[in-house]
Amino acid sequence: MDNFLAHNDMTRAEMLKDLKCNSIDDLFKHLPRIISEFKLQAPLSELETQKLIKGMSARNKTDYISFLGAGVYNKFIPAAVNYVAERFEFLTAYTPYQPEISQGTLQVIYEFQSMICRLTGMDIANASMYDVSTAAAEAILMSMRITKKHKALVSNTLNPQYKEVIKTYLWAGNFEVEWFDTLPDNLSDYAAVVYQNPDFYGELLDISAQNDVLTIVIHDLAALSIIEPPRNADIVVGDVQPAGIPMWFGGPHAGYMACKEKYLRQLPGRIVGKTVDKDGKQAFTLTIQTREQHIKREKATSNICSNQSLVALMTTLYLSLMGENGFRQAGLISAKRAHLLSDKLAEIGVKTLNNNFYDEFVIEVTDADETLSRLKSNGIIGGLKLSNTRILVCATEMISENDINKYISCL
Repeated sequence: MDNFLAHNDMTRAEMLKDLKCNSIDDLFKHLPRIISEFKLQAPLSELETQKLIKGMSARNKTDYISFLGAGVYNKFIPAAVNYVAERFEFLTAYTPYQPEISQGTLQVIYEFQSMICRLTGMDIANASMYDVSTAAAEAILMSMRITKKHKALVSNTLNPQYKEVIKTYLWAGNFEVEWFDTLPDNLSDYAAVVYQNPDFYGELLDISAQNDVLTIVIHDLAALSIIEPPRNADIVVGDVQPAGIPMWFGGPHAGYMACKEKYLRQLPGRIVGKTVDKDGKQAFTLTIQTREQHIKREKATSNICSNQSLVALMTTLYLSLMGENGFRQAGLISAKRAHLLSDKLAEIGVKTLNNNFYDEFVIEVTDADETLSRLKSNGIIGGLKLSNTRILVCATEMISENDINKYISCL
């Protein structure tokens, strides 16, 4: 084990000499001695420590009724999702470098890809992306490789976080992005037009394919439970969070990415295929590996070298457990709750600014800060402040009619 030992005394002495230090303490003397300033109480037993920590955690308020959305949603998740995902066969920090050995993991990814294709109406899906923001940026780069053009048109109504990541990606690659509220008449110079549906403000869009340009749609996966898939699109990306992933304080979540079959070899990341082994039995394998770990870097479609397989597993479990009817029922309840809230707000004079929405919408109030503060004092997180007079509000299937009535009564 000698080769794995830390530095020996001779090595340390040489390093200290080069740094003009006499000792290890001399090396760190300029740093504040934070530990010595801690006022720690006497040691406690494990039982006493548990009781102390539980008492401290009880001071946290975790029972708010939440009407937050804006990209991360409070959705019902069957208990079996976490139970299965946390089994040792799946919950591991290690990515197998001989993936064909891991037939269970590969089958889950294959099923995930199949479900994403069915929901989006696309032909091909990859094994997942890091998140929706990077998926959107990668879709734009993909469109530029396909069309050989270096400009993209992106809707101004995207989630601000998605916009920031897109800006960074395209800036780093010396590509151009133009933001639009209304499409220009001439699209021939652009690689793609990018929409979000529903957009950041909750508005459902009627998206039609454009000539001479690819159509990229960032689509809410939960909304696809009750609305038609975006078959007019060329590339569809989004976040799997509304389908079986907890809010988790904003992450980790995962992105999905799907496209038409003719763009298969420009799709970044991993793709799992189904085949048969030498005995004729069903087998799964990585295929069409266009990522930089497997081919020459100059030929790689992107530097996406992995996938969110554990998160994708959770989405696969969620969709399997909910089934088509359960998934649709959750979507319908979300839409009904949101529209019920909007209707009740209208009765007390609070205007909804959306014409067509799924589970999220913008309301106009006299003072957003005062409104949200009043709601919070009554145990309600009332939404996301957009401006001094506008709030983005979301109601999923986790919101009951009693919750809605309480929201209204507080206003």
